[in-house]
Amino acid sequence: MSDRRNLIRDRIFACVEVVDMGYITPCHMWTGPDSGDGRGGGYPRMALDGQTMAVHKVNWTNENGIIPGKKQLDHLCRVRRCIRDDHMELVTHLTNQRRRDLARGIKPKRKRRARKAVPA
Repeated sequence: MSDRRNLIRDRIFACVEVVDMGYITPCHMWTGPDSGDGRGGGYPRMALDGQTMAVHKVNWTNENGIIPGKKQLDHLCRVRRCIRDDHMELVTHLTNQRRRDLARGIKPKRKRRARKAVPA
């Protein structure tokens, strides 16, 4: 394990509290700054190399490698401030939206099939 990885891990976990939120295992809750109250708000943020970054993404990348371009991290525990990497899953944007809607009790949208033209 590289010194940089350990340094990043130490910086992250200096602001983490382990909390049982009712998921299979306790969440690692970020106690530092977040992205605010607006749309898409409440996600943990930290400064790294002069950039403000999402902590759950930094932690995932540090522990598991890069996040592919067409993938997103889905919080399986449904807690935005959780940064525990085994509470995350790489999914497509569509899968992430569907899971979010399901968790909120929103019925999935049905795809409309194109109507066949009726001969005149």
